[in-house]
Amino acid sequence: MHDVQHFSVSDVNERLIAAKEQCKGRGVRFTPLRQQIYKLVLQANKPVGAYDLITQLQQARLLVGEDNNVGEGNNTAKLPVAKNVAPPTVYRSLEFLLNEGLIHQLTSINAYVPCCHPRAQHTAAFLICDNCMRVQECSSLPVQEIMSFAEQDVGFVVARSVIELSGRCQACQ
Repeated sequence: MHDVQHFSVSDVNERLIAAKEQCKGRGVRFTPLRQQIYKLVLQANKPVGAYDLITQLQQARLLVGEDNNVGEGNNTAKLPVAKNVAPPTVYRSLEFLLNEGLIHQLTSINAYVPCCHPRAQHTAAFLICDNCMRVQECSSLPVQEIMSFAEQDVGFVVARSVIELSGRCQACQ
């Protein structure tokens, strides 16, 4: 059982470096936008939705744009230069991160969390606290047994699975 949030600054940096190397090794492009979105997911203290990410990207671009002061003397005006972040661009980046196994999508709350084991292909179950939104990733033997049953006993080929349990975490009980 692993908490999927609350990474330190050094954890985030280590994850970004590892993700860059993983993508390079697989021959896929880990573009600056993909890196930025992955970093925002890692830094979030709760599951983060696509539109929350878009808002954060917009704000980051506005802050960069505010460095361009225009005017004379003490009468300076700040002109935002940043262009809009298009939702399809963010969704494509999230799909990339999902396909690379760097993040998971929690379908019940339509949000994203970092993967605890980004290099290992695995099936996980998520325990989502309805009160504090804490998410724990569980990739234990019983979860693997469900997948094995589906594939071996039933002959079902699993393309993607999401197992989510909602309730109250230990701290909120």
